[in-house]
Amino acid sequence: MRPVARFARSVGFALRGWSHAWRTQAHLRFEGVAALVAIAAAVALGSGVAAVVVASTLVLVAELVNTAVEATVDLVAPGPDPRAAIAKDVAAGAVLVAALGAVGVGLAVFGPPTWRWLAAAVG
Repeated sequence: MRPVARFARSVGFALRGWSHAWRTQAHLRFEGVAALVAIAAAVALGSGVAAVVVASTLVLVAELVNTAVEATVDLVAPGPDPRAAIAKDVAAGAVLVAALGAVGVGLAVFGPPTWRWLAAAVG
C-alpha cells in the first residue's frame, strides 16, 4: 500500500473512532460544544485563543482516551472486578484533571474582561 493510501486509511479509522465516541458519549458532545463556545468567546475577546484551544483539545483528548480505556476494560473484564474499576476510575480522573485545568484557563482568560465589564456596568 502506498504511503498516501496508508495515511488516508489511518485517517478513516480515526474518523470512525471519533464518530463512534461522538454518537455514544454524552460527555464528549457536551465538552465539544463547550469548547466551541469557549473558543468563539476567546476569539471575540481577541485574547487567550491559543490557551483556550489547547485546554479544550486536552479535555477532548482525555475524554477520547477515557472512552477507549472503558471499552478495553469492558472487553477484558466483562464482569465486576475491582482492578477494572480502578482502570476506569483513573481514566475518568484524567478527564476531571483536564477539565479542571480548562476551567482554570477559562478563569484566567475570561475573568479579567468579565470583571472589567461588571465594574463598568455597576459604575
